[in-house]
Amino acid sequence: MAIFRAFKAYRPAVQNQSLIPALPYDVMSTEEAREMVKGNSLSFLHVDKAEIDLPLGTDLYSDEVYEKAKENLLALENTGALIQDKTPCLYIYRQVMNGRSQVGIVGCASIDDYVNNVIKKHEKTLAKKEQDRIRHVSTTNANTGPIFLTYRKKSSINMIISLWMNENEPVYNFVADDVKQTVWVIDDAEVINKLSSLFENVSSLYIADGHHRCASAVKVGQMYREQNPNYTGDEEFNYFLAVAFPDEELEIMDYNRVVKDLNGMSSDEFLSRVFEKFEIKKEEEQFRPSEKHTFGMYLDKEWYSLKAKKSIINENDPVARLDVSILQENLLDPILGIKDPKNDDRIDFIGGIRGLKELEKRAKTDMKLAFSMYPTTIDDLIAIADAGEIMPPKSTWFEPKLLSGLFIHHLS
Repeated sequence: MAIFRAFKAYRPAVQNQSLIPALPYDVMSTEEAREMVKGNSLSFLHVDKAEIDLPLGTDLYSDEVYEKAKENLLALENTGALIQDKTPCLYIYRQVMNGRSQVGIVGCASIDDYVNNVIKKHEKTLAKKEQDRIRHVSTTNANTGPIFLTYRKKSSINMIISLWMNENEPVYNFVADDVKQTVWVIDDAEVINKLSSLFENVSSLYIADGHHRCASAVKVGQMYREQNPNYTGDEEFNYFLAVAFPDEELEIMDYNRVVKDLNGMSSDEFLSRVFEKFEIKKEEEQFRPSEKHTFGMYLDKEWYSLKAKKSIINENDPVARLDVSILQENLLDPILGIKDPKNDDRIDFIGGIRGLKELEKRAKTDMKLAFSMYPTTIDDLIAIADAGEIMPPKSTWFEPKLLSGLFIHHLS
């Protein structure tokens, strides 16, 4: 049983709908953020990357950065740039990118559901990244970016959302970074109660993206509980901001690899080693895999297709059968010597949204070869989370990104 409840969001005043929302803090550098906010004092990057308003060279993890984030958030609220709904609401959030639509519902999930594994994970978190978000959430007293959740589709939930969208006008409708963003406010108590009760029949929610933000939000909630030993469980700090999408709405993009060298081998020696585990075919043009267990490889300005031999595929193991695992365990590690892809500077990862031309460019400049991947599927993600397993690094790339600053959830 999953808890998903309404809350009184702070959100942009209508005239600011395209000015405040911003891409998540972790998809850009500080320098890029400084450029992005030029001419826009309302951008939510002033909250999520508050170092941009401090002197160059400021320590990103200094007290000043978190205090500046709090100051900037309060300024948006106190000036009316952000407004708060008077009653608890749920929100419908639709994004359209390249003609493909995904529609989710915005509300608050329970920190107890995270602790009790009703909200399931597929990724390990790093203490340093957690600590950063813990300090940001606790200092601002707010969840400023939603956690990206998914669940097995429920036609009853879909029907209510579709009906509301058809019968009500959206409050926001704008384009950001070539993605159409549309939001509806569900302020009818009867509809809200119905949706919340339907989520009680959802057996599991799955973190699609935002593991560090989610873990941090939960830990801040637990800190607030320690500070308020007589808490009832109904306080806002027991919940965190999330957007839940039915699994059928989502698409995972390919997450490709580029490698700096051939580990001391010639190209012929390398290809000979690869042939031990993969069928190899030279292609006349760029090769993007169209099915599982196939890979594109760009080497010496030539494209090849690789097909994993049956002997190296274990379909009974949800982690081992992932293409990222097959490539890592049978090529990147034993042939190229990349044993820890998370920390090896000989390998880099490129989101599929950058296209195959980016792979060619990197292989011709600072890298030697590139691999195009078939995307991990939502079913793969759910199977691994259900098994209590962890995905290999850089397995999934979600687009479009959820904007921060559209909905802010205060913890008290």
